[in-house]
Amino acid sequence: MHPTLTTAVKAARRAGQIITRASQDVDLLKVSSKRQNDFVTEVDRAAEDAIIGILREAYPDHAILAEESGATNGTAGESEYRWIIDPLDGTTNFIHGMPQYAVSIALEHRGLMQSAVVFDPVRNELFTASRGRGAFLNDRRIRVSRRAKLGEALIGTGFPYRVWDHVDAYLGMFKELMEKTSGLRRPGAAALDLAYVACGRFDGFFEIGLSPWDIAAGALLVTEAGGLVGNLTGETGYLDSGNLVASTPRIFPALLAAIEPHLTDALRS
Repeated sequence: MHPTLTTAVKAARRAGQIITRASQDVDLLKVSSKRQNDFVTEVDRAAEDAIIGILREAYPDHAILAEESGATNGTAGESEYRWIIDPLDGTTNFIHGMPQYAVSIALEHRGLMQSAVVFDPVRNELFTASRGRGAFLNDRRIRVSRRAKLGEALIGTGFPYRVWDHVDAYLGMFKELMEKTSGLRRPGAAALDLAYVACGRFDGFFEIGLSPWDIAAGALLVTEAGGLVGNLTGETGYLDSGNLVASTPRIFPALLAAIEPHLTDALRS
């Protein structure tokens, strides 16, 4: 395992311990709202602090982009390396006692993801990937599913919950895919949804309005597992736009084709 990945795993497991302890007394947590339908708890912050502490100790010069604390430079100023962190993806699930959430950590170098960890502390499932070295679940190599037909595919998605500008377009996509696939699922944690594409539990995934920390690690998992990731037109730039499609190579074109009629100009970028 690459040293950066080893460090990310250590950080993710430490955050997972914090989250698991807190999950036993969810009703006692302090919960605040950053904006409509976007919550943060003291657990998010404690887990993020633990992750950053471990990363800073190992790589003090690296930059960090984290959901709760934002962007910070390393000790040497600007860096070619940037850690992208979501300490608790699926906070809404967590505060309701819904056991579908994860820690997500990715390392970016000159705009390319190099290492990725998505850790599900509920199931003790550790998804990891390094660029060019494949994707793994608990040290077992994983691949995207072999399904080739959209009509046989199980597709994950996420409902818009912060910005409502594109709800009508999204509902059009949802209806189209509801009719053309074997099923749609909305578990509520994009990092895990992408990990599920990587290991074949989902045959594809799409969502709009995500943040970089929601998808950075999961996108590398998918590509290293043999899948494809793009924006809603199949191109790069999904990390900036937050609009993403991921699936098996053979389903990817059909998934894009089903989405395309419902795209507005704003969603094509």
